[in-house]
Amino acid sequence: KRHFSFILYLSFIIMQRGRRSPATILRQLLLVSRTPLFSNNKNCAPKKLYAANPLPLFEDENDGKTKTEWKKRRQTTADELKPPTTNTNTNQQFSMLTDTFNRHHDYLRISLTERCNLRCLYCMPEDGIDLAPKNDLLTTEEIERLVKLFAKEGGVRKVRLTGGEPTVRKDLIDIVERISRIDGIEHVAMTTNGVALKSKLDALKRNGLKSINVSLDSLVKAKFEFMTRRDGLEKVLKSIDEAIRIGIETVKVNVVVVRGQNDDELLDFVQFAKEKPVNVRFIEYMPFNGNKWETRKMVSYAEMFDTIQKKYPSIARIPDETKSEVGKNFQVDDFQGTVSFVTSMTNHFCGGCNRLRILADGNLKVCLFGNAEVSLRDAMRVDNASDDDLKAIVEGAVKRKKAKHAGMENLAFMENRSMIRIGG
Repeated sequence: KRHFSFILYLSFIIMQRGRRSPATILRQLLLVSRTPLFSNNKNCAPKKLYAANPLPLFEDENDGKTKTEWKKRRQTTADELKPPTTNTNTNQQFSMLTDTFNRHHDYLRISLTERCNLRCLYCMPEDGIDLAPKNDLLTTEEIERLVKLFAKEGGVRKVRLTGGEPTVRKDLIDIVERISRIDGIEHVAMTTNGVALKSKLDALKRNGLKSINVSLDSLVKAKFEFMTRRDGLEKVLKSIDEAIRIGIETVKVNVVVVRGQNDDELLDFVQFAKEKPVNVRFIEYMPFNGNKWETRKMVSYAEMFDTIQKKYPSIARIPDETKSEVGKNFQVDDFQGTVSFVTSMTNHFCGGCNRLRILADGNLKVCLFGNAEVSLRDAMRVDNASDDDLKAIVEGAVKRKKAKHAGMENLAFMENRSMIRIGG
């Protein structure tokens, strides 16, 4: 099956020769030659790297549904991009944040700063970045104003604060309190590296923070220092333990998996989820400016899943709560926590996207991988925009949002900000 599929793929790309460069063809051939296309396990979907929906199946072998479900998951891209079933009334009421594909965006991510106390290899370019001056960043009042607008006119219900590293911003607790009190906001979350988090956790919880995502890419001290260019592993682990102790509703651990760096720690992180009530999320390595992304460094969801399943055969898929779910979530027998995969590269979830981003400098970014941005800061400061003016600007940007981001082979060559300037 492997060789037959390879021959078919080779024939296809030769037919497409007129539209692809020799370098692209060679890159794809090398990628396919390294990637196992099929698994012998009936509980795992085909491992085709570019498959539209390589989701593991977890139906019982005797229930007669496996073949049908498999076919459903391997629909064409055209079918995949059909507008998801959504609440039409909600979309009409909050048309400001409903795009032309009927996706309603009720989740707003706000980067509070470009500064960080770590220098992660995949996030911060080796030669650093030119940080935006403090006066160019959104103020506390501007952030509050925008969240009120997005909640009232757009129906935003969840806000996530990111960076850089949000804990380096002195008014973080004030920002959390203001946002949590806004009518319509039901959930305030934060993504952090956890180094300076522990001492702030109690105040953050009291003022409305409900969940945290902690970025942690290695459980080995020396490797942590190599990947972050800083010390701090013990501080991060203590922050996670403190968040659990004081009762933060949801604690997630984000692990960006990079081949040759931390892919040998997959099972160690799974063990982490066994011992602690956390959700460990394995994230496929994504290309951004300055992070030296290469196809060979990217460990696919299918490969990670197979490694884990061999050790923990009881791993089973947890049904998605919403169509906008980013992670593919799994549970394992006798685990306190859960395991998830974020598959932006090999199995995108654009069809159910409900997220928008406001960057630290006030630019609105409707897609993580898109380079189109519009400045809400300048609209407020330079043009003295009213809320109606801002609403028109935001709605125009959302309506221009594309059906999906570019493919993996193209993203690596597209201009985009570095991850630290976008926000995790």
